[in-house]
Amino acid sequence: MLQVQGLRYRAGNFALQEVSLDIEAGEYFALLGPTGSGKTLLIQNICGLIRADGGSILIEGRDVTRLAPRMRDIGYVPQDYGLFPHLNVERNVVFGLRARGVPMREARERIRGLVETLQLGRLLNRSTRGLSGGERQKVALARALAIRPKLLMLDEPVSALDESIRQTVCAELCRLQRELRIATVHVTHSFEEALAVSDRAGIMREGRLVQTGPMSQLMRRPADEGIARFLRIENIFRGRAISAHPGGTIVEAGGRRIAVPGQRTGEVVFMIRPTDVEVSPASEEIEARGENAFVGELAAITERGAYSRLEFNAGITIVTYAIPGRAHCVFETGGKYLMTLPREAIHVFDNPMP
Repeated sequence: MLQVQGLRYRAGNFALQEVSLDIEAGEYFALLGPTGSGKTLLIQNICGLIRADGGSILIEGRDVTRLAPRMRDIGYVPQDYGLFPHLNVERNVVFGLRARGVPMREARERIRGLVETLQLGRLLNRSTRGLSGGERQKVALARALAIRPKLLMLDEPVSALDESIRQTVCAELCRLQRELRIATVHVTHSFEEALAVSDRAGIMREGRLVQTGPMSQLMRRPADEGIARFLRIENIFRGRAISAHPGGTIVEAGGRRIAVPGQRTGEVVFMIRPTDVEVSPASEEIEARGENAFVGELAAITERGAYSRLEFNAGITIVTYAIPGRAHCVFETGGKYLMTLPREAIHVFDNPMP
């Protein structure tokens, strides 16, 4: 549906560097990355708001690289929503249609379904100045969709909203996107947000698209240590390979010997997600009997609302999460527990640092 091939763009000392990206028809794609990684510059190039220095942009096989924005069939919602304060809600929503020469009566007919879907009927005659953040977002979304675009671009669409309503708005975006089956690119720096909305995601860093895939894959198999740390994955360890092991390698890290997948030599950097660490009372097993099984002391418990973060000292610091009602034992700081790191859940970085 959308094909970006070898896109290049320079702005001062920053550059988009040979960015290539494919988005399927009807796909909800989240574009992740820290501030300054080039996310907004990329979608502005795709929309035609700035002109690429090189590469190509195709929508449904049509090369739009040099076309004006209005010729690309893209609906765009900027971070600040870009509403026109001198126009009421209705005239904001029909703006794109009117700019294309559609008469007002016909424009009103075209937006009727959107107005009902987004529940904007009571707002049509109101000024945009007094709207809440959620209402402004809906108006901007309706305006972008009114032209019936082939592609929808959302630049940090919920960043200006209160934390309390972000989840609700993200759910509404998902529902609307599924209903309309329109390919959508959703820019965000929040991996929780990306998890909530996307079929697939990509991570940008320093002007490059460094990894794409389903969020579950990115979380379990990040391409390098930098991506893992951006995704706030804990339990990243550094060690040195000391011997071969059936189906893997024994690595010494923090005085512990840990079996990891694959044949490794020299320095080894690996990770395991906290949710993959198995914890049980230390009395249930003897440490020496199990592979990657260590007795450690529970050093800290941090409540995170839906779960508790547990930090254990076992020569290396190991973090896991406990969900109320699902924990297999009672956790108390200072207590001894047996932690097992299943070898199949361990991910070794082939290129540790970006």
